[in-house]
Amino acid sequence: MSPSKENYLKNIFELQQSFQKVTNKKLAEMMHVSAPSVTEMLVALAQANYITHTPYNHITLTASGLATAEKLVKKHRLWEVFLVNKLHYQINNVHQAADALEHSTDDDLTERLNNYLHHPQKCPHGSIIPGNGQGETDADDWVLSDVAVQQQVQIVRILDNREFLDNFADLGLELNQIITVIQHSPFDDSVLIRTADHHEISVSSKSADFIFVEPVSAAKVK
Repeated sequence: MSPSKENYLKNIFELQQSFQKVTNKKLAEMMHVSAPSVTEMLVALAQANYITHTPYNHITLTASGLATAEKLVKKHRLWEVFLVNKLHYQINNVHQAADALEHSTDDDLTERLNNYLHHPQKCPHGSIIPGNGQGETDADDWVLSDVAVQQQVQIVRILDNREFLDNFADLGLELNQIITVIQHSPFDDSVLIRTADHHEISVSSKSADFIFVEPVSAAKVK
C-alpha cells in the first residue's frame, strides 16, 4: 500500500476515534489536500474494500480497513513515544518524523520497538496505542465543546493534527491540565475556560472539538 493511502486510513481512524463525522471536507481540512484529491483517493480505498462511502458523504472503515489502520496507527504512535521520550521532540513537532518512520517499519521492528518502550499505553497526545490499551479505550472521553458551564475537567487527549497542535501550544495549554469551563459563546461557539492558576483562555469552536477531557474526581482536585 502506498504511503498516501496509509495516511488516509490513519486520518479516517483518528477522526472516527474522536467522535468526528468523517467527510470529504473534514479529510481535506485535516490533510491539507484538495477536495478532488480526497474524492479520487476515497474511490480507490472503497474499491480495495478499506472503506464504505455513502451518497450522504459519510466515510466508515470496513473491518479490513480498521485492522489495517490500527496497525498503522500503532506504528505511528510508538514512534511518537520514542521520539518524544528518547529524543526529546516536542509533541507539536513529532508527527512528521513519526509519519516518515512508520511507512518503513515492518511487524518485527514494531514488536521490538514496543518491547523496548515497555508497551506504552498512550502516545504523547494522550491517545490509546492499539493493542496496548489494557482494556482502556478513548470512548469515555468528552469533547471540550460539549462540557457544561462550571464543569471542572482534565485534558486527557488532543487530536494529532499539526495545525491544531501549534494552536494548542500557543494557547499555553498542556495535557493533564485541569480546567473549568466558564462560558460557551452564543456568537461563535468558542469556549471560555479557566486554568487552575486562574488564567482565562478563549478556545475556538474548531479547537474545542479537538480537545478531549474527563471529569475531575474529588481525589484529583485534592
